[in-house]
Amino acid sequence: MNWQAAIERTVTGLGYDLVDIERSARGLLRVFIDRLPGDPDGEFITVDDCEKVTRQLQHVLEVEGGSYERLEVSSPGLDRPLKKAADYVRFAGEQIELTLKMPFQGRKKYQGVLQVQEQPKEGEAAQWRIVFNDGKAEQALGFSLEEVREARLVPVVDFKGRRFAPAPMAPASEELQADEEVGGQKE
Repeated sequence: MNWQAAIERTVTGLGYDLVDIERSARGLLRVFIDRLPGDPDGEFITVDDCEKVTRQLQHVLEVEGGSYERLEVSSPGLDRPLKKAADYVRFAGEQIELTLKMPFQGRKKYQGVLQVQEQPKEGEAAQWRIVFNDGKAEQALGFSLEEVREARLVPVVDFKGRRFAPAPMAPASEELQADEEVGGQKE
């Protein structure tokens, strides 16, 4: 049995999405996992999730004969790569950074909103587009997954859900309110 298939079967069997597998020349095996959409345990991978998958993979790789020196299981990070067609479907409407294999009009890198260009017919691959602003006007570039070298989500830092909301004001104590009433001077 192929050890990569065993890793995918194990990760998905535990209820996670396998994002990527990397092997280095020095025997490091990295496995990137993510939560499935709508997971009741939340949307972010925790240390406990990584530990759970690591323990299970250690047993599976021993049985399957997968050789490695070190095993690392982690989340894909805020700039999660988009590898499979299912990733593009899941993250349609999100900001992405896209690098094409071949330049289009002298340019390979684009940043914008990922959209489905048209719904595919039965048995056909979806067509995608990225809507971006080139500094002059908003434009759209259609592409297929075969034309993509790399695509990643643009990181969105959201500290405790306060990204767009102003920071809440702490209630002022009676003493501070009294100070404001007399022009900031204590009596």
